[in-house]
Amino acid sequence: MAAETVLSNARIVLEDDVVEGALVMRDGRIADIGTGPVGVGESMDGDFLIPGLVELHTDHMESHYAPRPGVRWNMTAAIQAHDSQIAASGITTVFDCLRLGSDEEDGFNGTEIRYLADALEASQEEGRLRAEHLIHLRCEVSAADVLEHFKLFDDDPYVKLASLMDHAPGQRQFQTLDQYELYYKTKRGLSDEQFAHFIRRRQEASATYSAAHRQAIAAACNARGIAIASHDDATTAHVEEAIGFGVRLAEFPTSLEAARASHNTGMSVLMGAPNIVRGGSHSGNVAAKDLAEDDVLDVLSSDYVPFSLIYAPFLLADAIEAITLPAAIAMVTATPSKAVGLDDRGRIAPGLRADVVRVRRDGDVPVVRTVWRQGDRVV
Repeated sequence: MAAETVLSNARIVLEDDVVEGALVMRDGRIADIGTGPVGVGESMDGDFLIPGLVELHTDHMESHYAPRPGVRWNMTAAIQAHDSQIAASGITTVFDCLRLGSDEEDGFNGTEIRYLADALEASQEEGRLRAEHLIHLRCEVSAADVLEHFKLFDDDPYVKLASLMDHAPGQRQFQTLDQYELYYKTKRGLSDEQFAHFIRRRQEASATYSAAHRQAIAAACNARGIAIASHDDATTAHVEEAIGFGVRLAEFPTSLEAARASHNTGMSVLMGAPNIVRGGSHSGNVAAKDLAEDDVLDVLSSDYVPFSLIYAPFLLADAIEAITLPAAIAMVTATPSKAVGLDDRGRIAPGLRADVVRVRRDGDVPVVRTVWRQGDRVV
């Protein structure tokens, strides 16, 4: 790593302002921020410098590992392909989601998920990866074996976040069967009889397991200092339950009512950046832009399209007068960092990690030109 790097003639996005000047990175940290024209160092030609993006919820690694039904790719190769796309999107810290609980016929078993986590951690420690990778356990609490899978991650230091999910019909994301039918029957090509059996099985599992598993996983996370996220909360009752579990992050609330309640209790409300880019939810729930206009949107996640995390903040700043560019960038940097207790990154300020992204935006779609993680150029 170079001892010192000077990036000059940049528009530097700070917490509450955009300043023109130079940024000095030294020994993996931000050493200084100077304003005004500077003739030394590498010129950024007026491009933006923003903090490295912090991604809390992406299922993208799984799509590289299992690119088609029944197909499994080499784990290390899949992780490196995922990492390359993550870093090229300006993401320097990523929480990779791993599904726990065999709730789907084509889901991963616990041993397979543990092996994937082992490959991820080995790749990180061997220096194969551009971004820093941590683990987000997506816990399907209605699955009979979710606690068995969760136990495979006892004492794993990479686990920093866990979400409590129940995708059974009538629950959370799928409060109406119309939504559920569109998402599962059509997607899976099920007959009426098969779909009825699928619904019955999922509802019975939810009634049997969800409450006890939600309680057990929340207790384990609180004991280990793992941040907890709720998922697809729809009502104030769901929010009140989340408060009792010590939830810090409200992922993808499906109604404005739930988003308001979560935000007002101090939780960070997370919505999908693809929701912003597309102009609405793909599953018919509340639009992220509506939450932003109501001032109850705190964090964006790329979810299933990594590049959306750099794209969506610029769109928000363009579309909503009350949201400045620094405020929009904070939704993908400072606020997600704070929500999971990573206080050493997410902002451009002296002493913090030199996770920095050079972005050019001449038109609608931004271009990620260079990425530094802890002062090292990785893109």
